[in-house]
Amino acid sequence: MKIFNSAQTRELDKYTIEHEPIRSADLMERAARALVRTIAQRWDRDVPVVVFAGPGNNGGDALAVSRLLQEKGYTVATYLFNITGSLSADCAEMRKRLTDRKNHQMTEVTQEFDPPHLDEATLVVDGLFGSGLNKPLAGGFASLVKYINASGAQVVSIDLPSGLMSEDNTYNVRANIIRARLTLTFQQLKLSFLFAENQQFTGEVEVLDIGLSPDAIDKMDAQWTITEADEISAMLRPRDPFAHKGTMGHALIVSGSYGMAGAAVLATRACLRAGAGKVTVHTPKRNAAILQSLAPEAVLHLDREETIFSEPVPTDDFQALAIGPGLGTTEQTAIAMIAQLRRAQCPAVADADALNILAAKHAWMQQLPKGIILTPHAKELDRMEGLCVDSYERLTKARRLAERLQGYVVLKGRYTAICMPDGHVAFNPTGNAGMATAGSGDVLTGIICGLLARGYQQREACILGTYLHGLAGDLAAQDLGQESLIASDLIQYLPKAFLKVKSEK
Repeated sequence: MKIFNSAQTRELDKYTIEHEPIRSADLMERAARALVRTIAQRWDRDVPVVVFAGPGNNGGDALAVSRLLQEKGYTVATYLFNITGSLSADCAEMRKRLTDRKNHQMTEVTQEFDPPHLDEATLVVDGLFGSGLNKPLAGGFASLVKYINASGAQVVSIDLPSGLMSEDNTYNVRANIIRARLTLTFQQLKLSFLFAENQQFTGEVEVLDIGLSPDAIDKMDAQWTITEADEISAMLRPRDPFAHKGTMGHALIVSGSYGMAGAAVLATRACLRAGAGKVTVHTPKRNAAILQSLAPEAVLHLDREETIFSEPVPTDDFQALAIGPGLGTTEQTAIAMIAQLRRAQCPAVADADALNILAAKHAWMQQLPKGIILTPHAKELDRMEGLCVDSYERLTKARRLAERLQGYVVLKGRYTAICMPDGHVAFNPTGNAGMATAGSGDVLTGIICGLLARGYQQREACILGTYLHGLAGDLAAQDLGQESLIASDLIQYLPKAFLKVKSEK
């Protein structure tokens, strides 16, 4: 699924109007019918409805919703804010259609506004401002938003909660954004919906198909996409019936320090479950018994030191390398880590302490091999690239880092963002809050490494690995619930994730 910016959304509307062909007001009517269908499915006719409409096309949507709800028997009070005396053409058309209706209850606000009573029993339809907004709300509109938020009313926002911008809200005034219970957005998700700090405003999000041109959607380039199941199915490679362990790839996991053997176990077992033919784990001597017991299928390669990683391993015989989980950050380990990456003769994934070392020794970033995969969570990226105000700024920095390194940055989160060397960002839709547990990232590192060993290119390994990782978490949560999910459950359910993807081919 493509995610378009606000300018592209306007172009998509324009293309649909010109090529369907359809009048813009009738396209608005079509959108309003989709909105009303969803509202009517969730709220009965006995709920009092208050509609707030702004002067633009979002307000036009709201006025059309008001009229259609009244036709269905709802009691609706409508407030149209026309402070400047300048409505968009479609908003003016919807005002006429509403006022032509007998017994309408519409108040057009041009100066003073006496707000209606709102409480928990009231359904508010928020149509003040949509995707065209490019600055924070202020003045009377900010006061109205605060009044609505304080009322406890059930709020349905049209396209976006008023005050929230489609992409960048870094400098927005968050007190002046509607807090919706439900956001009904048109055709595609907005980028800002994918950021954790904006969930308090959007509430539940439902995407409504309003029949925008599929040809235009196909032709229009998008900087951001959300991975879909059919893409993953097409990406998954069949196994050669004559395959053997030598043809399925040999992966090297450099992981673990004394007291952190668990990270090495999780990454190693995940790499095995991802289908690598052979996995060698390099770890300090004191981790030997734990690795032999908990990952017996792996080849054990011991460091000369008892408790830390101290020397790089030749990679000539490996098809993929993962380094970082539980590694530690001692000076000796740091020097060995950058030497390992600098000498790598195969695709490499760096995670956890490898990233913490790079954050402390930022100049070493220049030594990273082209095509490197970094898998930071938010705090790790902030340590590497500087503290970020919000998720949009963090995503921007991750994207620039991928371009600068000519590598891949897998920025982990609810919608993990896979930032690519060409500037494209693919968001992963799978996964759930139960995966917010120690070790989940180690499992992802192992999965991506296993796919690289299998012969997947970096882009494929990142997208497929992240999707399977989240899907395993979703399948585990179905059986176990989110509360009790632990990282090893993701490895246990990885085979089911592969089977589910195969079944969707």
